[in-house]
Amino acid sequence: MKRPTIKDIAAAAGVSKGAVSLALNGRSGVSESTRARVLAVASSLGYRPSVTARALSSASADAVGLVLVRPPRALGDEAFFFQLIAGMQSAMSSALLLQVVESREAEIELYRRWWAEHRVDGVFLVDLLVSDPRVSLMSSLGLPAVVVGGAGHHGELASVWADDYAAMTSVVEYLKSLGHRRIARVAGLSSLLHTVRRDEAFASSVVDGVIVPGDYTAESGAAATRALLSSGVPPTAIVYDNDVMAVAGAEVAASSGVAVPAELSIVAWDDSVLCQHGRLTALSRDTFAFGARAARALLAVVGGALPTDVEDVLPELVVRGSSGGAPGA
Repeated sequence: MKRPTIKDIAAAAGVSKGAVSLALNGRSGVSESTRARVLAVASSLGYRPSVTARALSSASADAVGLVLVRPPRALGDEAFFFQLIAGMQSAMSSALLLQVVESREAEIELYRRWWAEHRVDGVFLVDLLVSDPRVSLMSSLGLPAVVVGGAGHHGELASVWADDYAAMTSVVEYLKSLGHRRIARVAGLSSLLHTVRRDEAFASSVVDGVIVPGDYTAESGAAATRALLSSGVPPTAIVYDNDVMAVAGAEVAASSGVAVPAELSIVAWDDSVLCQHGRLTALSRDTFAFGARAARALLAVVGGALPTDVEDVLPELVVRGSSGGAPGA
């Protein structure tokens, strides 16, 4: 099959070869709408810059990419990602190109553009979905990538992950050992694979357990806690999917006159300074080291190594003052 050329792209996009060159190389001189059309046509034709052209423009971009789908304001509350990014950067000499976008579609288009413009040598994929279009996209583009999380759902890509199912089971077993039977869970986004895995583990371990959806923000954690505590039979323990929601839940309990841990035990996912200062029991792992492992895996793939599947250490439960025996146990 004939390799597509700049001339083919120009004909399909209805622009000049010069405009195609400007668009593919990220240079000024074309409108954003034209650039987007050229990149889309190039991707649909399976265009790849020639080895010679890449060599002339530098064999390496000396940068890797990370895209987060978040409202920009929300990112400032997520200590997990700051630790993860710090760990990634510690293991690389390459620059880390970080972009925050507000939709999965924008994320996918950014990958296409980065690769077409030779902005990155590889990317980290985070927040894996149950059926994630990014996995097949990386393979079709030929873009080196490492999935951070998502065991068993990362196709042929490299992956670094921790066992969310086993971690959730360990939390529930700990609470049950304290006599808790009415246990609730304030979950993260339902579209994410790790949320589904934690939901499955929780449902299999707790009889008549209650799962309330959240979105990792303090507002959602507070709203979920109010709903749970005002129900006819409130839980005696709540497991939150991140530190921010757990801290907000503890504040709601205090303002509602519900004593922690005498009347309500609270456990947070992903230990942080917030949990430490609030004396919240939390699942702890070395997120910095986790990020460094992901970076080493990506550098290996960029260097031509075969993709690997690396299981990280299981998060450890750190018991503090927010958990105790169930009332009447």
